[in-house]
Amino acid sequence: MNYTPVPYALGSEEGEALWFFGTLLTVKAGAEQTGGRFSLVEQYAPRGMATPLHVQPEDDETFYVIEGDLTFYLEDGQPIPASAGSFVHIPAGTPHAFQVDSETARFLDLSTPQHESFMRAAGELAKERVLPPPGPPDMEKVGAAAQQYGVDIIGPPPGAHA
Repeated sequence: MNYTPVPYALGSEEGEALWFFGTLLTVKAGAEQTGGRFSLVEQYAPRGMATPLHVQPEDDETFYVIEGDLTFYLEDGQPIPASAGSFVHIPAGTPHAFQVDSETARFLDLSTPQHESFMRAAGELAKERVLPPPGPPDMEKVGAAAQQYGVDIIGPPPGAHA
């Protein structure tokens, strides 16, 4: 990647918007802007959105909760409540999942360009800057993206709302 560092700023409603796994995901700093050093996305998610238990053998993932309440589950299955202002760091190779417990939640996800590529491949360009239509994610598409970009889905969402 040919990279020349260039300062830039985005407003609260700026950044590429994707619908990813029931969330509105906004890319604030992607591989293109960071020279492949990291990826920072903002996610806005509804109550009950939950990821399956998964692991990224090569990718750290760090979360900062801006608004709302989430519960994270790490490899031992113990729930970790995370409300606004909470910080959760998940080292590469650590099985994890999370769910949204409040009406909505907004959080930052700092990870790698490889994980950004997974989110792009599993998602789609948002038609509007709103939550995607309700419904289950296309797990065939998510599974194919996971296989291509180093995410191992190892189980259902622990503790997820029915």
